[in-house]
Amino acid sequence: MNRIILASQSPRRRQLLEWAEIPFEIIVKPTDESYPSDMAIDEVPVHIARQKAFVVQAGIENNSIILAADTIVVLNNQIIGKPKDQTDAINILADLSGKKHLVITGVVIIQGKKQISFADTTEVWFHELSNEQIRFYVDKYKPYDKAGAYAIQEWVGVVGIKSINGDFYNVMGLPVSRVVRELKEFGV
Repeated sequence: MNRIILASQSPRRRQLLEWAEIPFEIIVKPTDESYPSDMAIDEVPVHIARQKAFVVQAGIENNSIILAADTIVVLNNQIIGKPKDQTDAINILADLSGKKHLVITGVVIIQGKKQISFADTTEVWFHELSNEQIRFYVDKYKPYDKAGAYAIQEWVGVVGIKSINGDFYNVMGLPVSRVVRELKEFGV
């Protein structure tokens, strides 16, 4: 069986691959996560995932399969990144409150010169969140490493999300059922 390398330090991506019973190891290298300012929003996470994959690929043998992903949150055609601090996290969640946003995960799978890339989009609607709910979540869960300042599988997702249209696991950070199907193209 080919060696599968997850080019991500996300504990959620690791957990999803474990649930899918995909054997893998993790290799992460510092990566430039910038992108051209004129790039279409749905291309941004694929571009960043590709950068992550290429950086890891440079230091390993050719028969290894590299899986890289990047997730963005989009509100009103603006990318909402990871919060800088507590105040930023509170402001981001206040902006998402009562509205629909998109979660887009870009995935790149590379083995030698063979490459598959795609983006998966999920629509997420939040209920109106009170200032107390937002502050409670930010203070307790400290979502500073999460695009959009939240994790769907945590408290705010359980009580705050009204509905989703698309893959739940995509919102966690990896559309794992599609990844499993795409890995079959590599003989996994």
